[in-house]
Amino acid sequence: MESGELAPRPWSSVGSGSADGRGGWRAARFLLVTSFLELVGFCGVQSNLIMYLTGHLGMSTAAAAASANAWTGTEMVLPLAGALIADSRLGRYRAVLVAGVLYLLSLGMLTVSSTLRAPEPRAASSPSFSQLAFFYVALYLLAVARGFHRPCAEAFGADQFAPSDGEDPSSRASRSSYFNWFHFSLSCGYGLATTGLTYVEDNVSWTVGFGACWAMMVLYLTAFLLGTPTYRAERPVGDLQFAETVRAWAARVFRRKDAAGTERLLTGEPEDGKGNGLVAKLLPIWATSLILAAIFAQVSTLFTKQGSTLDRRLGMGTGLVVPPAALQVFLSVTMITTLPIYDRLFVPLARRVTGHHAGLTTLQRIGAGMATAGVAMAVAALVEARRLRVAREAGLVDKPDAALPMSLWWILPQYVLLGVAVVLGEIGLQEFFYDQVPDALRSVGLALCMSIFGVGNYVSGVLVSATDWATRSMGESWFSDDLNRAHLDYFYWLLAGLAALEVAVFLHLANRYVYRNKDDL
Repeated sequence: MESGELAPRPWSSVGSGSADGRGGWRAARFLLVTSFLELVGFCGVQSNLIMYLTGHLGMSTAAAAASANAWTGTEMVLPLAGALIADSRLGRYRAVLVAGVLYLLSLGMLTVSSTLRAPEPRAASSPSFSQLAFFYVALYLLAVARGFHRPCAEAFGADQFAPSDGEDPSSRASRSSYFNWFHFSLSCGYGLATTGLTYVEDNVSWTVGFGACWAMMVLYLTAFLLGTPTYRAERPVGDLQFAETVRAWAARVFRRKDAAGTERLLTGEPEDGKGNGLVAKLLPIWATSLILAAIFAQVSTLFTKQGSTLDRRLGMGTGLVVPPAALQVFLSVTMITTLPIYDRLFVPLARRVTGHHAGLTTLQRIGAGMATAGVAMAVAALVEARRLRVAREAGLVDKPDAALPMSLWWILPQYVLLGVAVVLGEIGLQEFFYDQVPDALRSVGLALCMSIFGVGNYVSGVLVSATDWATRSMGESWFSDDLNRAHLDYFYWLLAGLAALEVAVFLHLANRYVYRNKDDL
């Protein structure tokens, strides 16, 4: 087989299926559709949350950004618990079903909560404690549903390309391609949510918007169940075997060498030349990816608030104004455009040069994503500096609600660059953590990857709160509610500097990393 033919096309009916016809791309198609529908429903809330908090609930910009970061961090850390439950008891198939039920419950509650207080000017009224409590219970229940769905659905899809009689180059290439197309489906869902649903929420009502999110979850469960006859389902390993696998994994993390033969049987990982466990090297990669995650957190928070001040009219005579959260569609369009090019053109060309089944190693892909994210923040800082200059020249510094004479297209480059960074960095991290953990902990590996972005949101929230406190004590906050008096550009430069430091440390760690499988070198 030629190197360029290793990965079958994702919409063909062939590729790495089992002898009984289950698995392969036939099963993966259902999971790609399922993930698309799930993301539409989920991001209909997540992508516009800061506008709901600052508008419907009347929070300040800094408080809303910190609250949104805390919730996003939680929904990205909870997959660790969901994955542990799935891999030890439920199994990934049933975990996705549980997620669907929780999605219906949480989004139903959010829809009801949006009717408890009619939209009014911020100063006119504030929600009661009981209304806020009901809203946050629903919001964090949505995070719990996400904790079951995301690692288990993605790992379950990748499992469809793992032959029971051992791996071959074709299955590895198909699985690598699956991660690309999985994110392609997510990008399509993200684009639909950030344009269609956010427009409904901003121009019709939050109740109708949240109700549409609930309807998407009905379709999500339907599509997932329709694919049941095609899935190669796994059985959970059970408490005893799961505990033994975790024990062996922990022994490697702390470099204990007792019962080496048993560990090798359970994890399938050989000792390296120094007797150190390979898994021990996952944690430094995890830690050095936090700034990348903190940068991604700005898309649904500060980027959205920044874009809300621009001239968002599409054409002079149409009267159509793009909702602030809909600007995130630029990120989605970039990914939808870039992923097929990367998977179908770049990977085959790079494979001929490097001989690697995925073109680039996962660590090379992650490092490129980190560097691109740093460049994106530098560009965002330059655009924000120009926005502030336009506000001063137009005499609109003290008019935060007025649209500046500056087109929304100025903000496009930072979204495009971050879209490329996601294609390289985030997808690379997910493939890396899936491949580098024991087979029985695949969901846990993906959850560990997602926790990077959860903790990264916490890091972003801490940075915002600390910077807000420090700058407010010296005068005007960098996150002033009047963004024309704020200095988001300084904060973006701070993130760009941290990203440069992150890349330097990551390159040092990546050069020393020993892959679990020699084919990944």
